Amino acid sequence: MNSTLQSPERRTELRPDLLETFAGKVICEMGAAATGALVVLGDRLGIYSALAKSGPVSPAQLAVLTALDERYLREWLSAQAAAGYVDYDPANERFSMNPEQIAVFADPHSPAAMCGGFFGISSMYNDEPMIAEAFKSGKGVAWGDHHNCLFCGVDRFFRPGYEANLVSSWLPALDGVEAKLRAGATVADIGCGHGASTVLMAKAFPKSKFIGFDLHPASIECARHHAAEEGVMNVEFQVATAKNFPGKDYDLVTIFDALHDMGDPVGAAVHIRQTLAADGTWMIVEPMAGDSLAENLNPVGRLYYSFSTMVCTPGSRSQEVGLALGAQAGEKRLRAVVEEGGFTRFRRATETPVNLVLEARP
Repeated sequence: MNSTLQSPERRTELRPDLLETFAGKVICEMGAAATGALVVLGDRLGIYSALAKSGPVSPAQLAVLTALDERYLREWLSAQAAAGYVDYDPANERFSMNPEQIAVFADPHSPAAMCGGFFGISSMYNDEPMIAEAFKSGKGVAWGDHHNCLFCGVDRFFRPGYEANLVSSWLPALDGVEAKLRAGATVADIGCGHGASTVLMAKAFPKSKFIGFDLHPASIECARHHAAEEGVMNVEFQVATAKNFPGKDYDLVTIFDALHDMGDPVGAAVHIRQTLAADGTWMIVEPMAGDSLAENLNPVGRLYYSFSTMVCTPGSRSQEVGLALGAQAGEKRLRAVVEEGGFTRFRRATETPVNLVLEARP
């Protein structure tokens, strides 16, 4: 028997104080996991937005404002107050939301908006049986095979960060790119999903032409609808992968939070290098991560490793090579992919607490 393993008879006795602490931690996290379903419910039914606008209210008053059942609302509000997601005044028996709670749950344009993340998490629970089979077989699970909550959830989760940073700080951090975009450039946005990043850039730089590419046809349809709603004319969307998207002499190619999902990111890098203009730029936005597991044992790493287990790694393994970089690949591994693809210049252009923004040049 492996000497590092212990039989039940040889295990150390439980330490009651540590057990109590650890069990308490798990109870807190069970509560958080259960509360996630209520976040989706509150967002879907418009409860957060109504509460944010109303000021302190009783469940009966909120029922009138939302046209929802008072008894259900009372239980929902009680759970939210216990979680600290809404405030409760016991003297007046009223519920309300403070500015920070509103920023996270009721303002879709806030940089801290997080409801979309809970929709993505709900898809993970729905898809667990499918991922369990992948664990047994070693096969992948394609992006399009997931529950629909993943697609809208990912769009809503990342969109606030793009709105807060993309035009104001990320693009200006690239060498000479902002001036090209203002003068009129051609841009390919690879893995564009519902088109949040593409439309934001197109609105900011009307003299430039933007083409969003994604392998998921349903997402491309959503992106087209989004662009039409925004009245943006200098953008189009096409179904294509990172290894076969059409065009050449792009001034800028972008990939937002998608390179690690690709089955063959090196092949994607090769194709991007071939389609770029001689002085073109490739901007890669990836989740913030260190280069070792030990560096990523933190709340951001916990979230992204979880999504990577259920979504990113299965998605990569469903494709041709299945390199499976994972959502916590880190800058060192990303640099290796980019340089193997033929790029000679690579740097971290800027960052946020949750994003790496990388620049690659031929």
